[in-house]
Amino acid sequence: MTATVILILVVITALAFDFTNGFHDTGNAMATPIATGALRPKAAVTLCAVLNLVGAFLSVEVALTVTNAVINIQDPSGAPRPEFLTNGGYDLLLIVLAGLVGGIIWNLATWLFGLPSSSSHALFGGLVGSAIAALGTGGVKWIGHGDKLDGVIGKVMLPAMFSPVIAACVAGLGTWLIYRITRRVSEHYTDRSFRWGQIGSSSLISLAHGTNDAQKTMGVITLALIAAGDWTSTDSIPFWVKVACALAIALGTYVGGWRIIRTMGKGLVDVQPRQGFAAESSSAAVILVSSHMGFALSTTHVATGSILGSGLGRRAQVRWRTAGRMVVAWLITLPAAGMVGALMWVIGHAFGGMAGPLVVFGILLVLSGLMYARSRREPVSADNVTDEWSPEPAVNEILGAEQKKVSS
Repeated sequence: MTATVILILVVITALAFDFTNGFHDTGNAMATPIATGALRPKAAVTLCAVLNLVGAFLSVEVALTVTNAVINIQDPSGAPRPEFLTNGGYDLLLIVLAGLVGGIIWNLATWLFGLPSSSSHALFGGLVGSAIAALGTGGVKWIGHGDKLDGVIGKVMLPAMFSPVIAACVAGLGTWLIYRITRRVSEHYTDRSFRWGQIGSSSLISLAHGTNDAQKTMGVITLALIAAGDWTSTDSIPFWVKVACALAIALGTYVGGWRIIRTMGKGLVDVQPRQGFAAESSSAAVILVSSHMGFALSTTHVATGSILGSGLGRRAQVRWRTAGRMVVAWLITLPAAGMVGALMWVIGHAFGGMAGPLVVFGILLVLSGLMYARSRREPVSADNVTDEWSPEPAVNEILGAEQKKVSS
């Protein structure tokens, strides 16, 4: 009975994470077309939601990476090792629940301050932290076997390092070429044409986002089902899991993470239609290739790298102060979410039994409610998302303090 209850809590929490992933990452696809006026804000998030829903069904490679390449609980056949199946897989389910809570809390905290950090790294950080707290460092699959590029290092950390750089280079070169080719064409015609192009390129990112990010939660739920003994396959995902996760991320996308959309669309560089088209095309290409290879990369890192690269390609003024704060958030996402995940596991384990997971879930509800209430003091919505850029004071106060310490 206890294992059944915690499995239900894990599924609910995983879908909640998927929802936060949706509104946290909407800006990856739609920040630039909203900023240039290619799409109206509400139309943009609606289009993005539909394509995220479709994209979630196109592949399972990333989902299988999450199921098999993060937590070290399986034997060579893919089945959970016998020592982890006591009490209906209670310990493993608590690890997954604690990791999900760590990811959600970090997602909400960065959303509150309008920081486009990585939902993917928040999830992996939470899972890694809870696994280390429960099983030690051996509880995490750090590297693959033989010459196979696998594990957290191969499938998560290396893509995190290289994907934004690659995206920036591709977007920078693409932007330079576009401006070079169209330099004798009237700006009136180029802006109009490339706004239409942005609708297509941003739609491709939305589709790509569904093939990558929606699947991460599919992998987590499947991992929980394996832990509970309700699923044994390591090369497929239950159909109901696909449907539930696709709907959750689409709904989150439709809600629209306006605070992050504003930062990405207005806070990094003043985006023009030609530049936006190059950035979006670069992001879509990198994400789709990575999804095909099973790399669970951060679409946020890719999209941000593309926007920065497009600004450099146009020789536009880049707001490096904002970019620097985002990089700080990127660097601390994995360890911060990991510490929260570890703390949640310690709390759940201390209470034990039925009470442990319920207390962890209750902490999630309380903290989520507090952060939502705080966000209503300075609301950002479809009505003001394209206003002139003025960084939120709270961001300056919290992250700017770190830069002052370094400079002093």
